[in-house]
Amino acid sequence: MLVIEDDPAIRSALVRSLTDRGHAVSSARAGLDGLQQALDDSPDVVLLDLGLPDLDGHSLLSMLRAVRQTPVIVVTARDDDPSVVKALDAGADDYVVKPFGMDQLEARMRAVLRRTSGDGGSQALEIGELAIDPASREATLRGEALDLSRREFDLLLYLARHAGEVVSKREVLADVWNQPYGGGERTVDVHLSWLRRKLGESAAHPGYLHSIRGVGIRLAAPSEDLEGPADDSADDAPDGAPDPRP
Repeated sequence: MLVIEDDPAIRSALVRSLTDRGHAVSSARAGLDGLQQALDDSPDVVLLDLGLPDLDGHSLLSMLRAVRQTPVIVVTARDDDPSVVKALDAGADDYVVKPFGMDQLEARMRAVLRRTSGDGGSQALEIGELAIDPASREATLRGEALDLSRREFDLLLYLARHAGEVVSKREVLADVWNQPYGGGERTVDVHLSWLRRKLGESAAHPGYLHSIRGVGIRLAAPSEDLEGPADDSADDAPDGAPDPRP
């Protein structure tokens, strides 16, 4: 486990508490040092503060995501919604606001490790001509590889595991973004829009992703789609929205 935290008192307390609970812990006070340690040591989990002396934690997260899929829990005093959404969109697996209890932090670490270790099922899934392999984290459509960001793949995999079911955006936020308190449905809309574009469809002309007005989203093969009221395309982000590629 790696703790990247610039405050020496908080860093020492985290290292001491986690070590007492049986974890092997290393630490870094600055972003670039932390990035190098993450690359060299491949920790199971990274605990990342956003307020670092050399670069913003969001930037560090994007840099780490470009080369590693290591689970990252943001641990910060920033509790405003834009910071939460920005961190989750950049690839954070969870977001914990200071102050927090160690029992809560450990529970969140266990949840993140369960999700990223594939405990939810590693069997490959096929829905029509869409194939998803959780083990290799690869998805193909009609035999062609889909170029998906980490979060796009997580979203597609979640919907595929509930193929044929209508899932609400709140459920997606809780299970894909680990954000059970809600308030970030626009984030889901934007990622759905990017995912639609890569599947060669749109909200107005769905293929696999079908919005159900006032209920949620359903993934189904085109031939398996059930009749139902489609959401207005305005409920999703514009299909031309830029993809930041965290």
